[in-house]
Amino acid sequence: MTDVIKFPIVYVRGFAGDASGINSAVMDPFYGFNEGSTHVRVGPDDQPSFYQFESPLLRLHLDEDYRILVEGDQEAYLDSHDDIPPNSIWVHRFYDVSASTWGGNPEGFRLEDAAAGLLRLIEKLQAKTGAPRVILVAHSMGGLVCRCLLQKILPDLNREPTDYVEKLFTYGTPHGGIAFDIGSGLLEKIRDATGINGADIFGPQRMYEYLTPENDVDPQGRPDSWSARDMPERDGAFPRHRVFCLVGTDPKDYEVALGLSSAAVGARSDGLVQIENAYVPGAHRAYVHRSHSGRYGLVNSEEGYQNLRRFLFGDRKVEAALVNHQFASGDGVTWQAEVQLSVRGLPIVMHEQLASHWCPIQLSGRPADDATDGAVTLATTFLCGDLSRPPGSGTMRYALHVRILSLREHHGFLSFGDHLERAADFDDTLVVDVGTAHSGPGIWATWNSLIPGAISQHEPGGTPLSDEDPQSGTWVAHIPLPATAVPILGDRSSIRLAVTPWD
Repeated sequence: MTDVIKFPIVYVRGFAGDASGINSAVMDPFYGFNEGSTHVRVGPDDQPSFYQFESPLLRLHLDEDYRILVEGDQEAYLDSHDDIPPNSIWVHRFYDVSASTWGGNPEGFRLEDAAAGLLRLIEKLQAKTGAPRVILVAHSMGGLVCRCLLQKILPDLNREPTDYVEKLFTYGTPHGGIAFDIGSGLLEKIRDATGINGADIFGPQRMYEYLTPENDVDPQGRPDSWSARDMPERDGAFPRHRVFCLVGTDPKDYEVALGLSSAAVGARSDGLVQIENAYVPGAHRAYVHRSHSGRYGLVNSEEGYQNLRRFLFGDRKVEAALVNHQFASGDGVTWQAEVQLSVRGLPIVMHEQLASHWCPIQLSGRPADDATDGAVTLATTFLCGDLSRPPGSGTMRYALHVRILSLREHHGFLSFGDHLERAADFDDTLVVDVGTAHSGPGIWATWNSLIPGAISQHEPGGTPLSDEDPQSGTWVAHIPLPATAVPILGDRSSIRLAVTPWD
Protein backbone atom coordinates (compact mmCIF):
# COMPACT_ATOMS: atom_id res chain seq x y z
CA MET A 1 0.00 0.00 0.00
CA THR A 2 1.08 3.52 -0.74
CA ASP A 3 1.75 5.57 2.39
CA VAL A 4 -1.08 8.06 2.69
CA ILE A 5 -1.41 10.76 5.32
CA LYS A 6 -4.68 10.16 7.15
CA PHE A 7 -6.84 12.98 8.40
CA PRO A 8 -9.73 12.62 10.86
CA ILE A 9 -13.08 12.48 9.05
CA VAL A 10 -15.99 14.48 10.48
CA TYR A 11 -19.50 13.67 9.28
CA VAL A 12 -22.08 16.49 9.27
CA ARG A 13 -25.68 15.38 8.75
CA GLY A 14 -28.56 17.12 7.01
CA PHE A 15 -31.74 18.94 8.02
CA ALA A 16 -33.97 17.15 10.53
CA GLY A 17 -36.94 19.52 10.41
CA ASP A 18 -39.24 19.94 13.39
CA ALA A 19 -38.83 18.76 17.00
CA SER A 20 -39.93 15.21 16.24
CA GLY A 21 -37.46 14.99 13.37
CA ILE A 22 -34.65 16.25 15.61
CA ASN A 23 -35.58 13.74 18.32
CA SER A 24 -35.51 10.96 15.76
CA ALA A 25 -32.14 12.08 14.40
CA VAL A 26 -30.38 12.11 17.75
CA MET A 27 -31.48 8.53 18.45
CA ASP A 28 -29.07 7.40 15.71
CA PRO A 29 -25.56 7.02 17.18
CA PHE A 30 -23.95 7.98 13.87
CA TYR A 31 -26.52 10.46 12.53
CA GLY A 32 -27.14 8.32 9.41
CA PHE A 33 -23.56 7.76 8.27
CA ASN A 34 -23.99 4.12 9.29
CA GLU A 35 -26.98 3.48 7.00
CA GLY A 36 -26.39 0.99 4.21
CA SER A 37 -28.68 -0.36 1.55
CA THR A 38 -29.61 -3.38 -0.49
CA HIS A 39 -30.77 -3.38 -4.05
CA VAL A 40 -30.96 -5.77 -6.98
CA ARG A 41 -29.31 -5.79 -10.37
CA VAL A 42 -30.20 -7.82 -13.43
CA GLY A 43 -27.86 -10.81 -13.50
CA PRO A 44 -27.53 -13.95 -15.62
CA ASP A 45 -30.74 -15.38 -17.08
CA ASP A 46 -32.62 -12.18 -16.19
CA GLN A 47 -32.60 -13.14 -12.53
CA PRO A 48 -32.14 -10.39 -9.92
CA SER A 49 -28.78 -10.38 -8.19
CA PHE A 50 -28.74 -9.25 -4.56
CA TYR A 51 -26.30 -6.44 -3.79
CA GLN A 52 -25.51 -5.18 -0.29
CA PHE A 53 -23.81 -1.87 0.49
CA GLU A 54 -22.56 -1.85 4.05
CA SER A 55 -22.62 1.96 4.64
CA PRO A 56 -19.88 4.59 4.29
CA LEU A 57 -18.97 4.19 7.95
CA LEU A 58 -18.27 0.47 7.78
CA ARG A 59 -16.62 0.63 4.36
CA LEU A 60 -14.13 3.26 5.54
CA HIS A 61 -13.28 0.90 8.39
CA LEU A 62 -12.75 -2.01 6.02
CA ASP A 63 -11.16 -0.25 3.04
CA GLU A 64 -9.14 2.57 4.57
CA ASP A 65 -8.47 1.32 8.13
CA TYR A 66 -10.46 4.09 9.81
CA ARG A 67 -11.80 3.69 13.36
CA ILE A 68 -14.87 4.93 15.17
CA LEU A 69 -14.06 5.74 18.80
CA VAL A 70 -17.11 6.14 21.00
CA GLU A 71 -17.13 3.84 24.05
CA GLY A 72 -20.45 5.22 25.25
CA ASP A 73 -19.87 8.92 24.65
CA GLN A 74 -17.89 10.49 21.80
CA GLU A 75 -17.34 13.77 23.65
CA ALA A 76 -16.28 11.99 26.86
CA TYR A 77 -13.87 9.85 24.87
CA LEU A 78 -12.28 12.92 23.30
CA ASP A 79 -11.98 14.64 26.67
CA SER A 80 -10.46 11.63 28.44
CA HIS A 81 -7.90 10.54 25.82
CA ASP A 82 -4.84 12.53 24.84
CA ASP A 83 -3.51 10.15 22.16
CA ILE A 84 -6.13 9.56 19.47
CA PRO A 85 -5.27 8.11 16.04
CA PRO A 86 -5.84 10.47 13.11
CA ASN A 87 -7.43 7.67 11.03
CA SER A 88 -10.67 8.05 12.94
CA ILE A 89 -14.28 9.04 12.15
CA TRP A 90 -16.31 11.50 14.19
CA VAL A 91 -19.89 12.73 14.05
CA HIS A 92 -20.72 16.38 14.60
CA ARG A 93 -23.76 15.87 16.85
CA PHE A 94 -25.01 19.46 16.61
CA TYR A 95 -28.67 18.48 16.98
CA ASP A 96 -28.24 16.94 20.45
CA VAL A 97 -28.69 20.26 22.27
CA SER A 98 -31.96 20.83 20.38
CA ALA A 99 -33.52 17.47 21.26
CA SER A 100 -36.07 16.99 24.03
CA THR A 101 -35.29 13.30 24.48
CA TRP A 102 -32.49 14.07 26.97
CA GLY A 103 -34.70 16.15 29.25
CA GLY A 104 -33.78 19.68 30.26
CA ASN A 105 -34.46 22.72 28.08
CA PRO A 106 -33.76 22.13 24.37
CA GLU A 107 -32.06 24.98 22.52
CA GLY A 108 -33.44 26.27 19.25
CA PHE A 109 -31.38 25.20 16.23
CA ARG A 110 -29.31 27.90 14.55
CA LEU A 111 -27.04 27.06 11.64
CA GLU A 112 -24.33 29.50 12.69
CA ASP A 113 -24.17 27.83 16.11
CA ALA A 114 -23.77 24.42 14.46
CA ALA A 115 -20.87 25.82 12.40
CA ALA A 116 -19.21 27.31 15.49
CA GLY A 117 -19.60 23.95 17.24
CA LEU A 118 -17.96 22.27 14.26
CA LEU A 119 -14.93 24.53 14.72
CA ARG A 120 -14.67 23.52 18.38
CA LEU A 121 -14.77 19.84 17.41
CA ILE A 122 -12.07 20.35 14.77
CA GLU A 123 -9.80 22.18 17.20
CA LYS A 124 -10.20 19.37 19.73
CA LEU A 125 -9.38 16.76 17.08
CA GLN A 126 -6.31 18.68 16.00
CA ALA A 127 -5.07 18.80 19.58
CA LYS A 128 -5.83 15.16 20.34
CA THR A 129 -4.74 13.49 17.07
CA GLY A 130 -1.90 15.78 16.00
CA ALA A 131 -3.46 15.97 12.53
CA PRO A 132 -3.01 19.37 10.87
CA ARG A 133 -6.53 19.35 9.37
CA VAL A 134 -9.70 17.29 9.10
CA ILE A 135 -11.83 16.05 6.21
CA LEU A 136 -15.47 17.14 6.20
CA VAL A 137 -18.10 14.81 4.73
CA ALA A 138 -21.58 16.32 4.68
CA HIS A 139 -25.08 15.42 3.58
CA SER A 140 -27.64 18.01 2.50
CA MET A 141 -27.80 20.93 4.98
CA GLY A 142 -24.59 19.62 6.56
CA GLY A 143 -22.71 21.01 3.58
CA LEU A 144 -24.12 24.46 4.36
CA VAL A 145 -22.93 24.12 7.96
CA CYS A 146 -19.46 23.38 6.59
CA ARG A 147 -19.59 26.31 4.18
CA CYS A 148 -20.71 28.62 7.00
CA LEU A 149 -17.59 27.55 8.90
CA LEU A 150 -15.33 28.11 5.89
CA GLN A 151 -16.91 31.29 4.53
CA LYS A 152 -18.04 33.14 7.68
CA ILE A 153 -17.02 31.72 11.07
CA LEU A 154 -13.30 31.39 10.33
CA PRO A 155 -12.96 34.63 8.28
CA ASP A 156 -14.73 36.55 11.06
CA LEU A 157 -12.06 35.20 13.45
CA ASN A 158 -9.31 36.20 10.98
CA ARG A 159 -8.33 32.55 10.56
CA GLU A 160 -7.39 30.62 7.43
CA PRO A 161 -9.88 27.84 6.49
CA THR A 162 -7.03 25.76 5.06
CA ASP A 163 -5.52 25.58 8.55
CA TYR A 164 -8.50 23.48 9.64
CA VAL A 165 -9.99 21.63 6.66
CA GLU A 166 -8.23 19.41 4.13
CA LYS A 167 -11.16 18.53 1.84
CA LEU A 168 -14.93 18.91 1.75
CA PHE A 169 -17.24 16.31 0.17
CA THR A 170 -20.97 17.02 -0.05
CA TYR A 171 -23.85 14.69 -0.85
CA GLY A 172 -26.92 16.46 -2.23
CA THR A 173 -26.20 19.76 -0.51
CA PRO A 174 -28.51 22.63 -1.60
CA HIS A 175 -25.60 24.96 -2.30
CA GLY A 176 -27.98 27.25 -4.18
CA GLY A 177 -30.86 26.79 -1.76
CA ILE A 178 -34.10 24.88 -2.26
CA ALA A 179 -36.55 26.04 -4.92
CA PHE A 180 -39.78 24.64 -6.31
CA ASP A 181 -41.07 24.06 -9.81
CA ILE A 182 -44.59 24.95 -8.77
CA GLY A 183 -46.08 28.05 -7.21
CA SER A 184 -44.17 30.65 -9.26
CA GLY A 185 -42.04 31.53 -6.23
CA LEU A 186 -44.95 31.81 -3.78
CA LEU A 187 -43.98 28.69 -1.81
CA GLU A 188 -40.45 30.01 -1.29
CA LYS A 189 -41.79 33.38 -0.11
CA ILE A 190 -44.12 31.75 2.43
CA ARG A 191 -41.32 29.50 3.68
CA ASP A 192 -38.86 32.35 4.07
CA ALA A 193 -41.38 34.70 5.66
CA THR A 194 -42.68 32.23 8.23
CA GLY A 195 -39.45 30.29 8.82
CA ILE A 196 -41.56 27.16 9.25
CA ASN A 197 -39.52 24.50 11.08
CA GLY A 198 -36.41 26.60 10.39
CA ALA A 199 -36.58 25.88 6.64
CA ASP A 200 -35.85 29.54 5.82
CA ILE A 201 -32.17 28.54 6.00
CA PHE A 202 -32.64 27.34 2.40
CA GLY A 203 -33.79 30.77 1.21
CA PRO A 204 -31.49 33.49 -0.19
CA GLN A 205 -31.69 35.95 2.71
CA ARG A 206 -30.70 33.52 5.46
CA MET A 207 -28.07 31.99 3.18
CA TYR A 208 -26.58 35.44 2.60
CA GLU A 209 -26.43 35.96 6.37
CA TYR A 210 -24.59 32.75 7.23
CA LEU A 211 -22.36 32.57 4.14
CA THR A 212 -21.10 36.16 4.14
CA PRO A 213 -18.30 37.33 6.48
CA GLU A 214 -18.93 40.54 8.41
CA ASN A 215 -16.42 42.53 6.35
CA ASP A 216 -18.30 41.69 3.13
CA VAL A 217 -21.85 42.38 4.30
CA ASP A 218 -23.44 45.05 2.09
CA PRO A 219 -25.09 47.74 4.28
CA GLN A 220 -27.68 48.18 1.52
CA GLY A 221 -28.74 44.56 1.85
CA ARG A 222 -28.16 41.42 -0.19
CA PRO A 223 -27.03 42.41 -3.71
CA ASP A 224 -29.13 41.16 -6.61
CA SER A 225 -26.00 39.64 -8.14
CA TRP A 226 -25.18 37.55 -5.06
CA SER A 227 -25.42 33.79 -5.58
CA ALA A 228 -25.51 31.31 -2.72
CA ARG A 229 -23.73 28.70 -4.85
CA ASP A 230 -20.56 30.74 -5.16
CA MET A 231 -17.53 30.14 -2.97
CA PRO A 232 -15.33 33.20 -3.53
CA GLU A 233 -11.77 32.52 -4.67
CA ARG A 234 -9.47 35.08 -3.12
CA ASP A 235 -6.56 35.18 -0.72
CA GLY A 236 -7.38 33.16 2.35
CA ALA A 237 -10.53 31.54 0.92
CA PHE A 238 -10.97 27.79 0.92
CA PRO A 239 -9.97 26.55 -2.57
CA ARG A 240 -12.82 25.20 -4.66
CA HIS A 241 -10.63 22.43 -6.09
CA ARG A 242 -10.64 20.88 -2.60
CA VAL A 243 -14.44 20.56 -2.77
CA PHE A 244 -16.42 17.71 -4.37
CA CYS A 245 -20.19 17.89 -4.88
CA LEU A 246 -22.16 14.69 -5.50
CA VAL A 247 -25.34 15.55 -7.41
CA GLY A 248 -28.37 13.28 -7.38
CA THR A 249 -30.65 13.03 -10.44
CA ASP A 250 -33.37 10.61 -9.28
CA PRO A 251 -36.46 12.36 -7.85
CA LYS A 252 -38.83 9.41 -8.26
CA ASP A 253 -37.34 7.38 -5.39
CA TYR A 254 -37.56 10.23 -2.86
CA GLU A 255 -40.51 9.19 -0.71
CA VAL A 256 -40.63 12.01 1.87
CA ALA A 257 -44.14 13.46 2.37
CA LEU A 258 -45.59 10.66 0.25
CA GLY A 259 -43.81 12.01 -2.82
CA LEU A 260 -45.16 15.56 -2.48
CA SER A 261 -41.66 17.00 -2.02
CA SER A 262 -40.48 15.40 -5.23
CA ALA A 263 -43.52 16.67 -7.09
CA ALA A 264 -43.03 20.23 -5.80
CA VAL A 265 -39.28 20.42 -6.50
CA GLY A 266 -39.66 18.91 -9.96
CA ALA A 267 -38.05 16.37 -12.25
CA ARG A 268 -34.70 18.16 -12.50
CA SER A 269 -33.72 17.20 -8.96
CA ASP A 270 -32.91 14.45 -6.48
CA GLY A 271 -36.41 14.85 -5.03
CA LEU A 272 -35.47 17.74 -2.72
CA VAL A 273 -32.57 19.67 -4.28
CA GLN A 274 -32.67 20.80 -7.88
CA ILE A 275 -29.68 19.68 -9.95
CA GLU A 276 -28.45 23.22 -10.66
CA ASN A 277 -28.48 24.05 -6.94
CA ALA A 278 -26.56 20.95 -5.83
CA TYR A 279 -23.02 22.05 -6.68
CA VAL A 280 -20.55 24.88 -6.28
CA PRO A 281 -19.33 26.28 -9.62
CA GLY A 282 -15.64 25.52 -9.98
CA ALA A 283 -15.72 22.56 -7.58
CA HIS A 284 -15.38 18.95 -8.68
CA ARG A 285 -18.66 17.13 -9.15
CA ALA A 286 -20.25 13.92 -10.31
CA TYR A 287 -23.84 13.13 -11.22
CA VAL A 288 -25.36 9.83 -10.09
CA HIS A 289 -28.91 8.54 -10.54
CA ARG A 290 -29.76 8.49 -6.86
CA SER A 291 -32.34 10.30 -4.73
CA HIS A 292 -31.68 12.76 -1.92
CA SER A 293 -32.11 10.16 0.81
CA GLY A 294 -34.03 7.02 1.64
CA ARG A 295 -33.62 3.47 0.39
CA TYR A 296 -32.04 4.66 -2.86
CA GLY A 297 -30.33 7.72 -1.41
CA LEU A 298 -26.96 9.29 -2.19
CA VAL A 299 -25.22 8.61 1.12
CA ASN A 300 -26.16 4.95 1.42
CA SER A 301 -25.07 4.09 -2.12
CA GLU A 302 -22.10 2.41 -3.75
CA GLU A 303 -21.98 5.27 -6.27
CA GLY A 304 -21.63 7.84 -3.51
CA TYR A 305 -19.01 5.87 -1.61
CA GLN A 306 -16.77 5.19 -4.61
CA ASN A 307 -16.70 8.88 -5.53
CA LEU A 308 -16.01 9.74 -1.89
CA ARG A 309 -13.20 7.22 -1.51
CA ARG A 310 -11.33 8.23 -4.65
CA PHE A 311 -11.65 11.96 -3.98
CA LEU A 312 -10.33 11.51 -0.44
CA PHE A 313 -7.62 8.90 -1.06
CA GLY A 314 -6.91 8.79 -4.81
CA ASP A 315 -3.50 9.64 -6.26
CA ARG A 316 -4.41 10.76 -9.81
CA LYS A 317 -6.93 13.24 -11.15
CA VAL A 318 -8.04 12.59 -14.73
CA GLU A 319 -9.94 15.15 -16.76
CA ALA A 320 -11.49 14.47 -20.15
CA ALA A 321 -12.61 17.29 -22.43
CA LEU A 322 -13.98 17.53 -25.97
CA VAL A 323 -11.79 19.98 -27.91
CA ASN A 324 -11.48 21.51 -31.39
CA HIS A 325 -14.94 20.38 -32.43
CA GLN A 326 -16.87 22.17 -35.15
CA PHE A 327 -20.47 21.17 -35.60
CA ALA A 328 -22.06 21.15 -39.01
CA SER A 329 -23.97 24.40 -39.32
CA GLY A 330 -27.71 24.45 -39.63
CA ASP A 331 -30.53 26.71 -38.61
CA GLY A 332 -32.39 25.55 -35.55
CA VAL A 333 -29.90 22.77 -34.74
CA THR A 334 -28.55 22.46 -31.22
CA TRP A 335 -26.20 19.83 -29.83
CA GLN A 336 -25.96 17.93 -26.57
CA ALA A 337 -23.54 15.36 -25.15
CA GLU A 338 -24.32 12.49 -22.84
CA VAL A 339 -21.52 10.89 -20.83
CA GLN A 340 -21.17 7.91 -18.52
CA LEU A 341 -17.99 7.17 -16.61
CA SER A 342 -17.20 3.66 -15.37
CA VAL A 343 -14.18 2.36 -13.46
CA ARG A 344 -13.02 -1.22 -13.83
CA GLY A 345 -13.98 -3.52 -10.99
CA LEU A 346 -17.04 -1.57 -9.82
CA PRO A 347 -20.67 -2.63 -10.34
CA ILE A 348 -21.90 0.96 -10.70
CA VAL A 349 -21.54 4.00 -12.93
CA MET A 350 -19.42 6.66 -11.23
CA HIS A 351 -20.83 9.60 -13.16
CA GLU A 352 -23.58 10.00 -15.72
CA GLN A 353 -25.14 13.00 -17.39
CA LEU A 354 -28.08 11.92 -19.53
CA ALA A 355 -30.95 13.76 -21.17
CA SER A 356 -33.36 11.30 -19.56
CA HIS A 357 -31.98 12.42 -16.16
CA TRP A 358 -32.37 16.11 -17.06
CA CYS A 359 -28.65 16.85 -17.05
CA PRO A 360 -27.04 16.43 -20.50
CA ILE A 361 -24.04 18.59 -21.37
CA GLN A 362 -25.18 21.48 -23.53
CA LEU A 363 -22.71 21.99 -26.37
CA SER A 364 -24.39 24.70 -28.44
CA GLY A 365 -24.22 28.28 -27.31
CA ARG A 366 -22.27 27.57 -24.12
CA PRO A 367 -19.05 29.41 -23.20
CA ALA A 368 -15.91 27.39 -23.79
CA ASP A 369 -13.79 26.31 -20.85
CA ASP A 370 -10.70 27.15 -22.88
CA ALA A 371 -10.95 29.88 -25.52
CA THR A 372 -8.10 28.44 -27.59
CA ASP A 373 -9.63 25.04 -28.35
CA GLY A 374 -13.27 25.40 -27.32
CA ALA A 375 -12.84 22.77 -24.61
CA VAL A 376 -15.96 21.32 -23.02
CA THR A 377 -15.27 19.25 -19.92
CA LEU A 378 -16.95 15.84 -20.16
CA ALA A 379 -15.85 14.27 -16.88
CA THR A 380 -13.35 14.49 -14.06
CA THR A 381 -12.50 11.46 -11.97
CA PHE A 382 -10.00 10.41 -9.35
CA LEU A 383 -8.08 7.15 -9.51
CA CYS A 384 -6.04 5.23 -6.97
CA GLY A 385 -3.15 2.97 -7.95
CA ASP A 386 -3.78 0.72 -4.95
CA LEU A 387 -7.23 -0.13 -6.32
CA SER A 388 -6.12 -1.35 -9.76
CA ARG A 389 -7.26 -4.74 -11.07
CA PRO A 390 -6.10 -7.45 -11.15
CA PRO A 391 -4.47 -6.90 -7.73
CA GLY A 392 -0.84 -5.94 -7.92
CA SER A 393 -0.53 -5.98 -11.68
CA GLY A 394 -3.26 -4.28 -13.66
CA THR A 395 -3.58 -0.75 -14.92
CA MET A 396 -6.18 1.66 -13.65
CA ARG A 397 -8.86 1.42 -16.33
CA TYR A 398 -11.87 3.56 -16.86
CA ALA A 399 -14.31 3.95 -19.72
CA LEU A 400 -15.93 7.16 -20.92
CA HIS A 401 -19.10 6.54 -22.91
CA VAL A 402 -19.78 9.58 -25.13
CA ARG A 403 -22.93 10.23 -27.15
CA ILE A 404 -23.52 13.34 -29.28
CA LEU A 405 -27.12 14.17 -30.12
CA SER A 406 -28.69 16.87 -32.29
CA LEU A 407 -31.98 18.60 -31.65
CA ARG A 408 -33.85 20.54 -34.31
CA GLU A 409 -36.21 23.40 -33.71
CA HIS A 410 -38.77 25.02 -35.99
CA HIS A 411 -40.37 28.29 -34.91
CA GLY A 412 -39.30 27.65 -31.33
CA PHE A 413 -40.62 24.10 -31.13
CA LEU A 414 -38.71 20.83 -31.34
CA SER A 415 -39.06 19.27 -34.76
CA PHE A 416 -39.38 15.47 -34.91
CA GLY A 417 -39.67 15.03 -38.67
CA ASP A 418 -36.33 13.22 -39.03
CA HIS A 419 -35.96 12.33 -35.35
CA LEU A 420 -35.07 8.85 -34.05
CA GLU A 421 -35.53 8.83 -30.28
CA ARG A 422 -32.41 7.70 -28.35
CA ALA A 423 -30.45 7.28 -31.58
CA ALA A 424 -27.26 9.34 -31.28
CA ASP A 425 -25.38 11.06 -34.09
CA PHE A 426 -22.17 9.75 -32.50
CA ASP A 427 -21.89 6.96 -29.95
CA ASP A 428 -18.64 5.35 -28.77
CA THR A 429 -16.66 4.56 -25.63
CA LEU A 430 -13.10 5.68 -24.91
CA VAL A 431 -11.23 3.03 -22.92
CA VAL A 432 -8.33 4.53 -20.93
CA ASP A 433 -5.61 2.60 -19.10
CA VAL A 434 -3.40 4.47 -16.63
CA GLY A 435 -0.20 2.73 -15.57
CA THR A 436 0.72 2.07 -11.96
CA ALA A 437 3.91 1.18 -10.10
CA HIS A 438 3.04 -2.50 -10.69
CA SER A 439 2.03 -2.34 -14.34
CA GLY A 440 4.62 0.22 -15.37
CA PRO A 441 4.21 3.89 -16.29
CA GLY A 442 2.24 5.06 -19.28
CA ILE A 443 -1.24 5.88 -20.49
CA TRP A 444 -3.05 4.09 -23.29
CA ALA A 445 -6.39 5.02 -24.83
CA THR A 446 -8.48 3.55 -27.61
CA TRP A 447 -12.07 3.62 -28.79
CA ASN A 448 -14.29 0.63 -28.16
CA SER A 449 -15.23 0.52 -31.84
CA LEU A 450 -11.55 -0.24 -32.62
CA ILE A 451 -11.19 -3.04 -30.04
CA PRO A 452 -11.66 -6.52 -31.48
CA GLY A 453 -13.62 -8.80 -29.18
CA ALA A 454 -14.66 -8.19 -25.58
CA ILE A 455 -13.32 -5.21 -23.65
CA SER A 456 -12.53 -7.50 -20.71
CA GLN A 457 -9.99 -9.30 -22.89
CA HIS A 458 -8.38 -6.10 -24.12
CA GLU A 459 -4.82 -5.43 -22.99
CA PRO A 460 -3.15 -2.10 -23.73
CA GLY A 461 -0.29 -2.53 -26.14
CA GLY A 462 2.13 -0.58 -28.22
CA THR A 463 3.75 2.69 -27.32
CA PRO A 464 1.87 4.61 -24.63
CA LEU A 465 0.66 8.12 -25.33
CA SER A 466 3.34 10.74 -24.94
CA ASP A 467 3.09 13.79 -22.73
CA GLU A 468 2.50 16.79 -24.98
CA ASP A 469 3.42 19.30 -22.27
CA PRO A 470 6.15 17.74 -20.08
CA GLN A 471 7.10 21.05 -18.44
CA SER A 472 3.67 21.84 -16.97
CA GLY A 473 3.46 19.19 -14.26
CA THR A 474 0.27 17.90 -15.89
CA TRP A 475 0.39 14.99 -18.32
CA VAL A 476 -1.60 15.95 -21.44
CA ALA A 477 -2.52 14.05 -24.60
CA HIS A 478 -5.14 14.32 -27.34
CA ILE A 479 -6.97 11.26 -28.69
CA PRO A 480 -8.57 11.82 -32.12
CA LEU A 481 -12.19 10.82 -32.44
CA PRO A 482 -13.02 7.89 -34.73
CA ALA A 483 -13.63 8.51 -38.41
CA THR A 484 -17.36 8.15 -37.84
CA ALA A 485 -17.31 11.41 -35.86
CA VAL A 486 -15.60 13.52 -38.55
CA PRO A 487 -18.79 14.45 -40.49
CA ILE A 488 -20.35 15.61 -37.21
CA LEU A 489 -17.51 17.14 -35.19
CA GLY A 490 -14.89 17.92 -37.83
CA ASP A 491 -11.52 16.36 -38.55
CA ARG A 492 -9.70 18.24 -35.76
CA SER A 493 -11.96 17.10 -32.94
CA SER A 494 -10.41 15.06 -30.16
CA ILE A 495 -10.65 14.13 -26.51
CA ARG A 496 -8.06 15.87 -24.38
CA LEU A 497 -6.88 13.84 -21.39
CA ALA A 498 -5.12 15.63 -18.56
CA VAL A 499 -3.66 13.64 -15.66
CA THR A 500 -2.28 15.33 -12.57
CA PRO A 501 -1.07 13.99 -9.22
CA TRP A 502 -3.71 14.17 -6.50
CA ASP A 503 -3.42 14.02 -2.74
